[in-house]
Amino acid sequence: MTTSTKTTTKVLQIPVGQMANFTYIVADEETGEAAVIDPSWDLEEVFGALKKNGWKAKYVINTHSHFDHVLGNEQVAKVTGAKIVQHSASQLDKDIAVSEGDVIEVGGVRMRVVHTPGHSKDSVCLVIDGEAVFTGDTLFVGNCGRTDLPGSDPREMYRSLFEKVARFDEKLVMYPGHNYGSSPTSTIGREKKFNHVLQPRTEQEFLEFMGSGD
Repeated sequence: MTTSTKTTTKVLQIPVGQMANFTYIVADEETGEAAVIDPSWDLEEVFGALKKNGWKAKYVINTHSHFDHVLGNEQVAKVTGAKIVQHSASQLDKDIAVSEGDVIEVGGVRMRVVHTPGHSKDSVCLVIDGEAVFTGDTLFVGNCGRTDLPGSDPREMYRSLFEKVARFDEKLVMYPGHNYGSSPTSTIGREKKFNHVLQPRTEQEFLEFMGSGD
């Protein structure tokens, strides 16, 4: 479990399950409000961290609706009373539907929703301006999410990566959905420099690179 702090924002990165997933807890240490991002396995770790720190989960937020990111939704919501938040394109049960530009407030922490389809129709990145971005399976350290799954679209991934992700503040700490890279976290600037999927390409070149060229 790793942590990061800036101002009163606290981020816990919790490795879970057998698929190298990360679950996150984002909390405002001043108010004690928290959000659980992508709960799936090892929920005792999540509940233990909330209790240890005296935080109350206000929301469960999913970066997308694939099973390995949502398995723990109902249990976390039941135990903590948190509301489940997903992009409006998700077909799963949720309490709150969000769209591009919406802001999720957890105490004084403001997470801006950026819709980044490609890996799935409902994929989002969550941006805490000046601090961090949770990229789910849109962007990994050194790679991006698969685009050969049902609901995936490499053209949408190209636009998400180059029209949105690549334009994020380069100083943002990047928290991915899986521990697939050389380090558990990165920065947008580092990924733009070293991540092969973010190197400048035309859309057609990207499709060919991803094995989806016509």
